[in-house]
Amino acid sequence: MKLRQKVKKAVFTIKKKNEQPRQHDNKGSSKYVKRIFVSGILSLILLFIIIYTLPQTVLDVSSLLEYTTIVALVIFLFVLVIRYFAILIMAYLYINEYTYKPTTGFFPFVSIIVPVYNEEKVIAESIKSLLGLDYSNYEIIIVNDGSTDRTKEVAESLVGYQKGKLSADVKVSLINKPNGGKAQALNAGIKYSKAEIVLCMDGDSQLSPDSVKLAVRHFSNPEIGAVAGNVKVINRGKLLTDLQALEYIEGLNMARSAQSFVNLVNIIPGPIGLFRKKAIEEAGFYSSDTYAEDADLTLKVLANGWKIYYEPNSISYTEAPEKLHQLLKQRYRWTRGIIQSIRKHKKLMVNPTINFGDTFIMWTMAYEALIWPVMNIAANLFFIVAALFFGFTSLIFFWWAGLALLDLVTALYCVAAEKEEFRLVPYSLIYRMVFILIIDVSKVMSTIEEFLGIKMSWGKLERVGALKS
Repeated sequence: MKLRQKVKKAVFTIKKKNEQPRQHDNKGSSKYVKRIFVSGILSLILLFIIIYTLPQTVLDVSSLLEYTTIVALVIFLFVLVIRYFAILIMAYLYINEYTYKPTTGFFPFVSIIVPVYNEEKVIAESIKSLLGLDYSNYEIIIVNDGSTDRTKEVAESLVGYQKGKLSADVKVSLINKPNGGKAQALNAGIKYSKAEIVLCMDGDSQLSPDSVKLAVRHFSNPEIGAVAGNVKVINRGKLLTDLQALEYIEGLNMARSAQSFVNLVNIIPGPIGLFRKKAIEEAGFYSSDTYAEDADLTLKVLANGWKIYYEPNSISYTEAPEKLHQLLKQRYRWTRGIIQSIRKHKKLMVNPTINFGDTFIMWTMAYEALIWPVMNIAANLFFIVAALFFGFTSLIFFWWAGLALLDLVTALYCVAAEKEEFRLVPYSLIYRMVFILIIDVSKVMSTIEEFLGIKMSWGKLERVGALKS
């Protein structure tokens, strides 16, 4: 009997139920009226304070605005520098600790969960990359989330015992279920798995050969509940995708390195995240009530007292948006999902006795999602307006040069630490003043819409098939 015949039962079909995924609902128009009313009252109070106190000052309006501009910019630069160097120093300490950390011979059985929805272009290449892992004790579980293209047919052709790099019996199973979203698809795979460790990834991602081996060793520490991997952009060569590649290296991975120094990574990335199955079960599995199920689950795992580590050499390659409107749509969803996760766990923000580490992480997430984008946009606009109207035009160059130099040094360090492409470093000259500014505008707009309760849909990034190369 052939091996493929032995695993016919590895294809499962989950019948559709009447229950629908939870939606982010509106509570009525009354709350909007209340918010507008409260905002109006606060604005009138602030306006009254300004009108009442302005005549009391010894400065004229022009001088007052000049001093205000200088003070505001100094405060902004101070916060910027402190934020940058705090992350940079902690990231360095983590890399230094990681470099000399001993390895272990811990090789538990791992289930790799691959949720797919209309991924016929990339699913075969993704599974092929998984069969090339430098690890022998694992299985692959594909979860077809009601795809409407040929994903099911392509996935069925992959089912069976396949030849891996180190093992000739890597079991590939398939679960077919009605469309319910990524969270439900991952839950279906996790519940089917009998492994102690589960690796959750995206159907459009590819893992590096050493990704599993280097990540699972950290689970030898019983306090570790999850390990976040390193996500890299594969479809490089264009201005927008190269800027995203730099952003992933400098803006995301450096932050995760800093967080990993205290074992408090705040978001386990969707393209590669390893979990102790017990930690997921205690957290109640993935939820469908936010647009950032990864952030939501991470906060729940941290709240239960588990530690989360970052493994920089556990790499997942993914396609990044190649068009600006696709990028903005992606970041729009990310931002709203993070805000939803923060609001969902808001009790942890005001009660640090539940879990101080989770409280700290949530305040930093709130700062990065709500406060920092507004500060960045306001500071840039404020400086440009002040320069044009108060004769500071000669300082615009120094403003840009100072920030560009800061990003240049940071990019050099991050590229060197990850042994990445040096050609990405020059992009740092326009990284903050152009790319990040555009992203922050998108974040502010999505934040406004989230608090107004405007509905949105998941959407899906159109794949170009870069993973085939």
